[in-house]
Parts: sequence; C-alpha cells; structure tokens
Amino acid sequence: GARPIFFQDYIALGKHRGDVVANVVAGLAKACRATGCALLGGETAEMPDMYAPGEYDLAGTIVGIVDRKRILDGSRVRVGDVLIGVGSDGLHTNGYSLARRLIFDEARWSVDHFVPEWNRTVADELLRPHRPYLNAISPLLDDVLIHAMAHITGGGITDNVPRVLPKGTAAKVYRDTWDIPPVFNTLYRLGNLDEAEALRTFNMGVGMVLICDSDDSETVMGRLRSSGERVWQIGEVVDGKDADGEVRYA
Repeated sequence: GARPIFFQDYIALGKHRGDVVANVVAGLAKACRATGCALLGGETAEMPDMYAPGEYDLAGTIVGIVDRKRILDGSRVRVGDVLIGVGSDGLHTNGYSLARRLIFDEARWSVDHFVPEWNRTVADELLRPHRPYLNAISPLLDDVLIHAMAHITGGGITDNVPRVLPKGTAAKVYRDTWDIPPVFNTLYRLGNLDEAEALRTFNMGVGMVLICDSDDSETVMGRLRSSGERVWQIGEVVDGKDADGEVRYA
C-alpha cells in the first residue's frame, strides 16, 4: 500500500548515445509525473566490454512510504472476500522470453510484422508500457477498502495471489470471468501451451488482483471503472486447510 516518493535510474551502454539516454529519461520522467513521484537522478555507465553496439541495460530503484497501520500484509483477508481483477495492457513485466521465442523463432515474424488479431505490429505490442494503477487504486486505499493486493508479474495469477493469502485460506478463481487480450491467445496458439503453463507464465489480461470484503466489491469495481480501468470479479477467498494458499481454478 505504499505511495511512491522518488525514483532513481541506472543506464548502462557499450557506447554512450545521447539520443538513447535522452529518450529513456524522457519516458521515465513522464511516468514519474503521472504518479507524483520525483525523479531524483541516476547514473549512466559506459561499458564497451560488457555491451555490444546498440545494446543498453536499464534498471531503477523506487522508494515509497506507507503508514505502519495501513500496511497490507494479508492479515485482514477472510474467507468470503472477493478477488477483483484489474485489466492489463499486454505482457507488462513477464513472459517476454517465451513470447520472443514464439514470435521470432517459431512464427518467424519481424518486429515490423503487422498482426491483424492485435491490430498493431509486433514491436508496438511488445513495447506497450505497463499500465499504471496508482491513481485508480490510491483512493481505495485511503478509504481502507482493500484487504490485500497482488501485482501479477512472474508466476502469473497462480503464484502471485498466494503471496497475500493468510494461512488457512486459498483462492478460487473463475477462469471465464475476464477478457483475455488477443496477444495471449496468439501466444497460446503458437506455443501450443496448456492452460496451467499460460496462467503461470503470463498475466493473461489481469495486471493486478485486489481482495476486498464482498459487501464492498460493487463499490470498489464501480470506482475503478470510473477511473478508466477494466475490472472483473474473478474469484473469492475460500477455506484452504487442505491446500494452504493455493489458487484453485474453476
């Protein structure tokens, strides 16, 4: 439940290129402005022995603050609470290794290849920014409506939701309750993936899962929709004595 306070970046290149650095920093500054986070500065390292021409590495550190009494540690989660899925804009932060292999090695598409199913090129799809949820979720945190949150990164819904569940509970997720973006259907088909692998590798259209009291679910979803988010009630917290902390798909 922390709010971001400041961000610092680190950029490493084989050969310093002012245009690349300027574009990267401009993008970082835009994201920081949108979330009220200060871009304090950063470091640029030129390491020709480490990076080939045209390659660069980008990393960053963000610091946030939260009142100790408002920390979301899962202790407020109870059986009967509902899971609300907030829509993603694509791959976000995970699944790129598999996606690149399927797109470039299996399908042999170029970055400029236009995919009708996506209505955009490969490059435009893979470079879509992570959707920012801060401004939509912060008011809900202020009103103490959220019991827990799971950012759906590596491991998908399957591995990330259990991290916020208290002992003795599990999550039941209804697989047909949300819309899957076209890119995931394409990757699913290209890789002939089974459902379990896809749900553990990709976010499958859900970028964040919020857990709240069932009595507050309509309020939470309504306010998120008013903020421009796509949301669905995707599941519920159930008794987990026999399978502590797992996600059960239905």
